[in-house]
Amino acid sequence: MILTKIIKKLALATLSCAMIGATQAAENVGFVYVSPIGDAGWTYQHDLGRLQLEKETGVTTSFVENVAEGPDAERVIREMAKRGDKVIFATSFGFMNYALKVSKSFPKTAFVHATGYKLGKNMGLVNARFYEGRYLTGVIAGEMTKSNVLGYVAAFPIPEVLQGINAFIQGARSVNPKAELRVIWVNSWFDPGKERQAALTLLSQNSDVITHHTDSTAVVQAAEDQGKYAFGYHSDMSKYGPKAHLTAATHHWGDYYVNTVKAVQAGNWKPGSVWGGYAEGMVKLAPLNKAIPGELQDRIRKMEAQLKAGTLHPFAGPVVDQSGKTVVAAGQNMTDDQLNQMNYYLQGVVSKIPN
Repeated sequence: MILTKIIKKLALATLSCAMIGATQAAENVGFVYVSPIGDAGWTYQHDLGRLQLEKETGVTTSFVENVAEGPDAERVIREMAKRGDKVIFATSFGFMNYALKVSKSFPKTAFVHATGYKLGKNMGLVNARFYEGRYLTGVIAGEMTKSNVLGYVAAFPIPEVLQGINAFIQGARSVNPKAELRVIWVNSWFDPGKERQAALTLLSQNSDVITHHTDSTAVVQAAEDQGKYAFGYHSDMSKYGPKAHLTAATHHWGDYYVNTVKAVQAGNWKPGSVWGGYAEGMVKLAPLNKAIPGELQDRIRKMEAQLKAGTLHPFAGPVVDQSGKTVVAAGQNMTDDQLNQMNYYLQGVVSKIPN
């Protein structure tokens, strides 16, 4: 009887150790955020993905928010790796070189960088096809504008941001050839003061529909204050502008985070590049404002289905740049390589790209 109890205790202890080992292997996933989490925006959407990851896998996660894109990013990423994080997600373009540098010192840790273009032996990439949602908001803008002047508050002139700007005007001009787009650059991902001032400037220049590729809700709030329309970005920002907010191109990272961590746990993760859009559930529109006519809402839903099926491409030719040069011929679609090297405006954008 005593021997039986001892055997049972040993078995339970062995099981317990095995469970602890499994838990330790699954724990410690780090997230590096460029801005505060808040309750809307880029970082907020990534944090929703982090919470989904915890819920669906049981891993322990941690994060550091408001990390500047500079040496501080390297310090934070390195500290996460030193403490034994199994996976580290660096969620801003400017973290790329720092994440790659740290990854070389920690070959057993899986690193993932969001929105960049450099891969490493143990660093993968993830991005969303933001431009798909942008195209749809452009269609709505082209139909809803009365002045034919649209406005765009942008962060930095990198391909990811230029894709969104150009997709927006492509969508607008597909239904309204008179539409023009004005862009103001704020040189920051998150600076509510600069974002608001840029939005107010655009509104003073006769823009009656505006949007942004920045992280705060300032642009939507400015439009609400001025009685104009706006599109949120990254997440649903309607509570900050119930009348102004027509919809938003939103991003969804949770499934990717879950799949990546599960692959690391199973030992079959490879540092590839993932670029997901409507088809992968990584890009969606927020609920449509009732101010959008029913017929237009129906059209947008059909276009969403086409994006998901791959039968609609926002940069289907002919695509003409600001100078009048055809960059995509009729009957062709812009390739991913072309998209990732985009450094120009398309026809309809009346601003100039800063040097």
